[in-house]
Amino acid sequence: MPVPDFIAALRERIGTAELWLPGVTAVVVRPGNGPGAAAREVLLVRRSDNGAWTPVTGICDPGEEPAVTARREALEETGVEIVVDRLALVRTTGLVVYPNGDRNRYLDHTFACRWVAGEAYVADDESSEVGWFALDALPPMSDEMRERIDAGASDETATRFVR
Repeated sequence: MPVPDFIAALRERIGTAELWLPGVTAVVVRPGNGPGAAAREVLLVRRSDNGAWTPVTGICDPGEEPAVTARREALEETGVEIVVDRLALVRTTGLVVYPNGDRNRYLDHTFACRWVAGEAYVADDESSEVGWFALDALPPMSDEMRERIDAGASDETATRFVR
């Protein structure tokens, strides 16, 4: 995955020390093609760095609003245009240690999003596959990502916070 220029500049100064970064998850949902009016699908990407299936994720650029990041990342990674409807979940990730030794912790903003237009495709080198999956037939993934999908695909109106 390409490292954003602002993070590369920070890494030149601090090495692999832990960074605290704002991140987003876009849980993009559209009406499904399956039987029943309630059938819905979620957009997932298979990450090229570790092969994991996840919703669209990304790091906010300096000064960028998190909802804007969600829209930008969905378009950059999958070619899909979305509308961000609400903030669904706010959560701190555990420490992430990358193969080069860089250490990050993220404040994730998970957004409930709706598909507007575009056919999903692998639009950059951050993923090896993209696809729409029925909410009741998701591929294997981490509990953390399932929690984000659950929050983003729910009909709740309030944001979930870890207390």
